[in-house]
Amino acid sequence: MLLPIVMLLLCLIGGGAVLFYLKTSKPGSKTPLNLSEQTAQQFVNVQDIRDYFLYTQDGWLLCYLRVFPISLDLLNSSEKKLLINKLTAELSSIRFPFKFLSVSRPVDISPLISELVTATPTADSKQKELLRQEIAEMNTLALSGEVVERQFHLILWQQQENGEG
Repeated sequence: MLLPIVMLLLCLIGGGAVLFYLKTSKPGSKTPLNLSEQTAQQFVNVQDIRDYFLYTQDGWLLCYLRVFPISLDLLNSSEKKLLINKLTAELSSIRFPFKFLSVSRPVDISPLISELVTATPTADSKQKELLRQEIAEMNTLALSGEVVERQFHLILWQQQENGEG
Protein backbone atom coordinates (compact mmCIF):
# COMPACT_ATOMS: atom_id res chain seq x y z
CA MET A 1 0.00 0.00 0.00
CA LEU A 2 2.96 2.30 0.59
CA LEU A 3 4.46 1.81 -2.93
CA PRO A 4 1.52 3.39 -4.86
CA ILE A 5 1.56 6.41 -2.57
CA VAL A 6 5.31 6.89 -3.05
CA MET A 7 4.97 6.56 -6.86
CA LEU A 8 2.13 9.10 -6.88
CA LEU A 9 4.19 11.58 -4.86
CA LEU A 10 7.20 11.13 -7.18
CA CYS A 11 4.99 11.74 -10.24
CA LEU A 12 3.51 14.87 -8.66
CA ILE A 13 6.96 16.22 -7.77
CA GLY A 14 8.30 15.44 -11.28
CA GLY A 15 5.27 17.02 -12.94
CA GLY A 16 5.61 20.11 -10.77
CA ALA A 17 9.29 20.43 -11.68
CA VAL A 18 8.50 20.20 -15.43
CA LEU A 19 5.68 22.73 -15.05
CA PHE A 20 7.99 25.11 -13.14
CA TYR A 21 10.70 24.77 -15.83
CA LEU A 22 8.22 25.47 -18.63
CA LYS A 23 6.82 28.53 -16.84
CA THR A 24 10.23 30.05 -16.06
CA SER A 25 11.90 29.38 -19.42
CA LYS A 26 11.74 32.22 -21.93
CA PRO A 27 9.37 31.51 -24.82
CA GLY A 28 11.12 31.19 -28.18
CA SER A 29 14.63 31.07 -26.72
CA LYS A 30 15.34 27.61 -28.15
CA THR A 31 13.64 27.90 -31.57
CA PRO A 32 14.66 30.79 -33.86
CA LEU A 33 11.35 30.85 -35.77
CA ASN A 34 7.93 29.47 -35.19
CA LEU A 35 6.84 27.12 -38.00
CA SER A 36 3.99 29.46 -38.90
CA GLU A 37 6.48 32.35 -39.29
CA GLN A 38 8.92 30.48 -41.57
CA THR A 39 8.96 30.96 -45.29
CA ALA A 40 8.90 27.91 -47.53
CA GLN A 41 12.53 28.46 -48.51
CA GLN A 42 13.60 28.58 -44.85
CA PHE A 43 11.63 25.44 -44.08
CA VAL A 44 13.13 23.31 -46.90
CA ASN A 45 16.67 24.69 -46.42
CA VAL A 46 17.26 25.27 -50.15
CA GLN A 47 19.43 28.14 -51.33
CA ASP A 48 19.53 27.42 -55.07
CA ILE A 49 18.99 24.65 -57.65
CA ARG A 50 21.06 24.58 -60.82
CA ASP A 51 20.92 21.63 -63.25
CA TYR A 52 21.48 18.50 -61.14
CA PHE A 53 22.88 20.41 -58.14
CA LEU A 54 21.05 21.57 -55.03
CA TYR A 55 22.73 24.15 -52.80
CA THR A 56 21.51 24.28 -49.20
CA GLN A 57 21.53 27.27 -46.86
CA ASP A 58 23.68 25.40 -44.35
CA GLY A 59 26.55 24.97 -46.83
CA TRP A 60 25.96 21.58 -48.44
CA LEU A 61 26.04 20.74 -52.15
CA LEU A 62 23.87 17.80 -53.25
CA CYS A 63 23.88 16.13 -56.67
CA TYR A 64 21.02 13.98 -57.96
CA LEU A 65 21.84 11.60 -60.82
CA ARG A 66 19.26 9.42 -62.53
CA VAL A 67 20.46 5.91 -63.29
CA PHE A 68 18.58 4.22 -66.10
CA PRO A 69 17.86 0.52 -65.53
CA ILE A 70 18.91 -2.27 -67.83
CA SER A 71 17.10 -5.53 -68.38
CA LEU A 72 19.18 -8.43 -67.13
CA ASP A 73 16.86 -10.80 -68.99
CA LEU A 74 18.53 -9.69 -72.23
CA LEU A 75 21.97 -10.84 -71.06
CA ASN A 76 23.36 -14.36 -71.05
CA SER A 77 25.03 -15.77 -67.94
CA SER A 78 28.60 -14.77 -68.88
CA GLU A 79 27.48 -11.20 -69.64
CA LYS A 80 25.67 -11.06 -66.30
CA LYS A 81 28.82 -12.20 -64.44
CA LEU A 82 30.91 -9.63 -66.34
CA LEU A 83 28.44 -6.86 -65.47
CA ILE A 84 28.36 -7.90 -61.80
CA ASN A 85 32.15 -7.87 -61.58
CA LYS A 86 32.37 -4.49 -63.32
CA LEU A 87 29.75 -2.89 -61.04
CA THR A 88 31.37 -4.38 -57.94
CA ALA A 89 34.76 -2.98 -58.93
CA GLU A 90 33.32 0.47 -59.68
CA LEU A 91 31.27 0.72 -56.48
CA SER A 92 34.03 -0.63 -54.23
CA SER A 93 36.31 2.23 -55.30
CA ILE A 94 33.88 4.85 -53.93
CA ARG A 95 35.20 6.18 -50.64
CA PHE A 96 32.51 8.74 -49.81
CA PRO A 97 28.90 8.47 -48.66
CA PHE A 98 26.07 8.21 -51.18
CA LYS A 99 22.43 7.20 -51.29
CA PHE A 100 20.71 5.01 -53.84
CA LEU A 101 17.02 5.85 -54.13
CA SER A 102 14.41 3.78 -55.95
CA VAL A 103 11.05 5.40 -56.70
CA SER A 104 7.96 3.75 -58.19
CA ARG A 105 6.03 6.12 -60.41
CA PRO A 106 2.86 5.57 -62.41
CA VAL A 107 3.35 5.30 -66.15
CA ASP A 108 1.33 7.55 -68.46
CA ILE A 109 -0.25 5.13 -70.94
CA SER A 110 -2.65 7.68 -72.41
CA PRO A 111 -0.60 7.95 -75.66
CA LEU A 112 -0.97 4.19 -76.14
CA ILE A 113 -4.73 4.39 -75.53
CA SER A 114 -5.14 7.29 -77.96
CA GLU A 115 -3.10 5.38 -80.56
CA LEU A 116 -5.41 2.39 -80.16
CA VAL A 117 -8.49 4.59 -80.46
CA THR A 118 -7.21 6.24 -83.63
CA ALA A 119 -6.00 2.96 -85.12
CA THR A 120 -6.79 2.47 -88.78
CA PRO A 121 -10.46 1.64 -89.16
CA THR A 122 -11.07 -1.86 -90.32
CA ALA A 123 -14.05 -3.70 -91.70
CA ASP A 124 -13.07 -6.93 -89.97
CA SER A 125 -15.37 -7.46 -86.97
CA LYS A 126 -12.83 -9.70 -85.16
CA GLN A 127 -10.15 -7.02 -85.41
CA LYS A 128 -12.60 -4.35 -84.11
CA GLU A 129 -13.53 -6.57 -81.17
CA LEU A 130 -9.86 -7.20 -80.34
CA LEU A 131 -9.15 -3.45 -80.47
CA ARG A 132 -12.14 -2.74 -78.21
CA GLN A 133 -10.98 -5.35 -75.68
CA GLU A 134 -7.42 -3.97 -75.75
CA ILE A 135 -8.68 -0.40 -75.16
CA ALA A 136 -10.85 -1.61 -72.27
CA GLU A 137 -7.88 -3.45 -70.74
CA MET A 138 -5.62 -0.40 -71.10
CA ASN A 139 -8.27 1.82 -69.47
CA THR A 140 -8.54 -0.64 -66.57
CA LEU A 141 -4.75 -0.58 -66.11
CA ALA A 142 -4.66 3.22 -66.28
CA LEU A 143 -7.41 3.64 -63.68
CA SER A 144 -6.07 0.99 -61.30
CA GLY A 145 -2.57 2.50 -61.10
CA GLU A 146 -0.96 -0.92 -61.48
CA VAL A 147 1.31 0.19 -64.31
CA VAL A 148 4.39 1.60 -62.57
CA GLU A 149 7.96 2.18 -63.58
CA ARG A 150 10.93 2.14 -61.26
CA GLN A 151 13.22 5.16 -61.36
CA PHE A 152 16.65 4.97 -59.77
CA HIS A 153 18.60 7.95 -58.44
CA LEU A 154 22.08 8.27 -57.01
CA ILE A 155 22.46 11.08 -54.45
CA LEU A 156 25.91 12.50 -53.67
CA TRP A 157 26.76 15.34 -51.28
CA GLN A 158 29.67 17.29 -49.88
CA GLN A 159 30.29 20.43 -47.85
CA GLN A 160 30.61 23.53 -50.08
CA GLU A 161 33.89 25.33 -50.30
CA ASN A 162 33.88 29.10 -49.77
CA GLY A 163 34.15 30.08 -53.45
CA GLU A 164 31.12 28.01 -54.59
CA GLY A 165 27.45 28.83 -54.76
